[in-house]
Amino acid sequence: MGATDAFPEDAAPAGAGTSRPGGLLDVLGVAAVMLDADGRITLWSPQAEDLFGWTAEEALGQLAAQLLVGPDHFDLVLSLFAQVMAGGESWAGVFPVRHKDGGTRLVEFRNMRLLDERGHSYALGIATDQAVLRRVERDLALSVRLVAQSPIGLAVLDTDLRFVMVNPALERINNRPAEEHIGRGVHEALSFLDTGVIASRMREVLATGTPLLDQFTVGRTGTGTDPETEEAWSVSYYRLEDPNGRVLGLATSVVDVTEQHRAAAEAARARRRLAVIADASASVGTTLDVDQTAHELAEVIVPELADLAAVDVLDAVLNSRRPTSLPPGSAARFRALAVATAYPTDAARAADPTGQIASYDADRLITRCVTDARPVLVPQVTEEDLPRIAADPQGAELLGKAGLHSYLAVPLIARGEVLGALSLYRVRNPLPFDEDDAVLAVELAARAAVCIDNARSYQSERRTALTLQRHLMNHRPLQPKGMEIAYRYQPAQAASEVGGDWFDAIPVAGDKTALVVGDVMGSGINAAATMGQLRTTTRALADLDLDPAEVLRHLDHIAAGLDPAFATCLYAVYDPHAKQCHIAVAGHLPPVLVRPGQPPELLDLPTGAPLGVGGVTFEQTTVPVADGDQLVLYTDGLIETREDPIDARLDTLLELLAEPERPLEELCDRLLGELRHGHDHDDVALLVARARACDDL
Repeated sequence: MGATDAFPEDAAPAGAGTSRPGGLLDVLGVAAVMLDADGRITLWSPQAEDLFGWTAEEALGQLAAQLLVGPDHFDLVLSLFAQVMAGGESWAGVFPVRHKDGGTRLVEFRNMRLLDERGHSYALGIATDQAVLRRVERDLALSVRLVAQSPIGLAVLDTDLRFVMVNPALERINNRPAEEHIGRGVHEALSFLDTGVIASRMREVLATGTPLLDQFTVGRTGTGTDPETEEAWSVSYYRLEDPNGRVLGLATSVVDVTEQHRAAAEAARARRRLAVIADASASVGTTLDVDQTAHELAEVIVPELADLAAVDVLDAVLNSRRPTSLPPGSAARFRALAVATAYPTDAARAADPTGQIASYDADRLITRCVTDARPVLVPQVTEEDLPRIAADPQGAELLGKAGLHSYLAVPLIARGEVLGALSLYRVRNPLPFDEDDAVLAVELAARAAVCIDNARSYQSERRTALTLQRHLMNHRPLQPKGMEIAYRYQPAQAASEVGGDWFDAIPVAGDKTALVVGDVMGSGINAAATMGQLRTTTRALADLDLDPAEVLRHLDHIAAGLDPAFATCLYAVYDPHAKQCHIAVAGHLPPVLVRPGQPPELLDLPTGAPLGVGGVTFEQTTVPVADGDQLVLYTDGLIETREDPIDARLDTLLELLAEPERPLEELCDRLLGELRHGHDHDDVALLVARARACDDL
């Protein structure tokens, strides 16, 4: 068995083993030379041949001084040799040695005296090339210094994934001294991390030799002011091999990227916040409805900002009264408008049911929010806080069981007035509300508050306009002689569209009947007021038994002084004795004449200019109307839409009127149901008159 086979590597006892060529000693090329007491070479290693150039045959038996030393250093070598042989002291140093090729090389020596069993003295010299040694020393010193002073955490692990070296930086990163790493496995030393994933990555690198770079890892080491703060690292793994490819273990580098991780997380959070604001801008305030706007606000907040959101408005706001500032320490009366949750939870039952009115004492947090007009932030909710958050003891119990841990209330402020409050709750979301959340909530609440105030104002204006409209239209025409009439008025759903349309059926001398429909251009209270003035004036002019064209001329003069000034109008006078109808039009849509057994027709009449233009003439047309004929008068709200051409809608009207004859009340409902469905953006006036025989006239 050869010397290298004494202990096979896989069977070596503890502390013993063989090394393949290529280790540090092989890199240094250490040469061994032995001299006898006379200074002659008795042993010469192959490395000596490589270092000095002389073969063993050429060197053995030669005086070492004569072979290896130049004349200038001959005496010094003999003195050093005598010193080693006499005193037994070793000598170490650098000495210039003559190479076989005639050149001189600086060689690092370690010389010592040896004794055999007979007491004979020998000198053993171990030597290596100084340049090679210095290079290895520099590399080693650099490596040690880099490892020790590097801000990057560095570690070396053996093939069993046990730590054999960690640098100070890694001690700081892991918050553990080197002693708690060395000799321990990954699972034991890094228990604060997901060691299963880490060990799997390490084994992959050991098996393949392919480095894994910049592996992102997060965990909590318990360092810093907050032990629960999440930290992040970028970790790389490299397999260590000797020059012959034997796997020595694994090296890992760890870079603390916690600040970058937090900055990235904060940037992502900021992007999400901007997305919430953008979403709120697009989805909150889509209608002029207070309840719908409140629901849109609550829905946009969950789940991004809160697990549960509630919108409560001061009751005075919804009663059309301008809200007044509540002094600190006073109670507040709220009406719940909306509640939204990120998931089904009993905590929602702790909020006031929508539509319910409740009075809250001054100690309630929502009351403090509106009286102070400032956000109320409770990052960590305690049991003492629950009664001041919930509506009642039962609600406090529900919130406690659900796990409410953070609460935020922000005021709804529009145009300097507090309208109500937005309440936010966190249950499953583990993060407490912070000042950034409060800033975002205030921004969302401010945007929604303006929408709520606009909706409140619109609804108030709508109620006012409708009240005025109903008051002005409270006179319902009686059934005239020789004619059966039916009529409808429907306001628009939008508050801004209420107020401009009217109809009337007015008795005129000689058993005649004036039929009127009109539409004031514009909307709202002003339009309703103008409509009332024109309707009253029309009734007064009708009493004078004027021709339709003359009535329109007077109305045109009156309208020019009103605001808004323009209106369309159709004025017709039916004479049951003459069986004819005199009609004049001021920019209005043509009426429809329906004769039994014939297709309905739009009367081709001179259109005329709208009322209020001033100085225009109106033409009068006479149309025969027999018993059973129907005249259908209407405003544009019946047929105009934002999508369909007017001709198509008029055709639809004619198709509906071509159906079998039905009672006039039923006909009105039929027309409104078919033509107004989904198109209620404008108000509409409809008047249907059917001529009938009147033998008693």
